[in-house]
Amino acid sequence: MANALLPAKFCIKSLPDGPHDAINVGKVEGFVETCSQLRRPNPIQGPILPGAAVSSSAQTIMNRKKILIVDDNAIFLKAVSMKLSASGYDVLTAEDGGSAVSLARREKPDLILLDISFPPDVAHGGGVPWDGFLIMSWLRRMDELKSTPIIIVTGGDPLKYKDRCLKEGAAAFFHKPVNNEELLAVIRQHLGESNGQPQPHHEPEIKPDPQI
Repeated sequence: MANALLPAKFCIKSLPDGPHDAINVGKVEGFVETCSQLRRPNPIQGPILPGAAVSSSAQTIMNRKKILIVDDNAIFLKAVSMKLSASGYDVLTAEDGGSAVSLARREKPDLILLDISFPPDVAHGGGVPWDGFLIMSWLRRMDELKSTPIIIVTGGDPLKYKDRCLKEGAAAFFHKPVNNEELLAVIRQHLGESNGQPQPHHEPEIKPDPQI
């Protein structure tokens, strides 16, 4: 093996035969150098990253904020998850109240996006008629989530839900379809990440819209 480590006695025994004074000094020096190279392992090749860069990368990962999205609409979940992930957030998702409460208790998200209306086949999972208000009530019972910002994002009628949501502790209310940039600005504001004033959030003109 070209790069195997050879014991010193092997190199010594392999010296040219003959009297010591007859040995060509140049050959011995070359032979010793060859043995030295064989005994020297090859260094592991690979990129060398500065210690500060590694530390900074690890710190960035540790500081990523977690956002929980609770919605029964798979398309909405995927679209908003991709937007938030691309913006540097860790995203958790739940499609019903039971899963949302369990996940929030375990993961302790920094912010929650919450729908209000859930269809019966989802809302009645586990025998509990979950809706956004009941989910908020359960979340506020947990000491570690009492101050977690909850932003309502729903297809429900704003005239019916907006005032009630804000009175029950929601940080903001969005009516679907949502302007992603406005939503992201409000998220950053409530996470204390805004540079200056956030973009103003205006509710669109209220029109008949089926609940999603």
